[in-house]
Amino acid sequence: MNGFWFKSDLFEIEKGEDEETNPQCYGKQLSSWLKEKFIGHGYEVEDVIPEDWGWCLICSRKPYSLWVGCGSIVNEMEQEDSTTIPDKSEIIWHCFVVAEVPFLKKLFGRINTQPGIKKLSQELESILLTEPEIEPVPEP
Repeated sequence: MNGFWFKSDLFEIEKGEDEETNPQCYGKQLSSWLKEKFIGHGYEVEDVIPEDWGWCLICSRKPYSLWVGCGSIVNEMEQEDSTTIPDKSEIIWHCFVVAEVPFLKKLFGRINTQPGIKKLSQELESILLTEPEIEPVPEP
């Protein structure tokens, strides 16, 4: 999966946050932090949405949905016990950009999502790389 992988002590894991997603799928504070950053870049970001894989920030809906996914990976030892909240130092965070074209718009013509994906990806990368408390890591 494409995107940005990193470690950071900036984001706490909120007790019970994975009850809204799936066991050990974290990222609520990360997505809330990014929401504020994207608002500062002029996006009208909607409320953070829990998904089964993590958290979603919808940055725009027209002419297609453009969003950022925020998730996590916990090391294998922690994954064996899904009731224990892992230490944030054990988390590898993941953010990625997605564009979704509504079905009817797909039927009536091709919509080029690449400019939107590219712009949002560049802004996401800039936000992450300019934060001193974020350490990029290779994709696990």
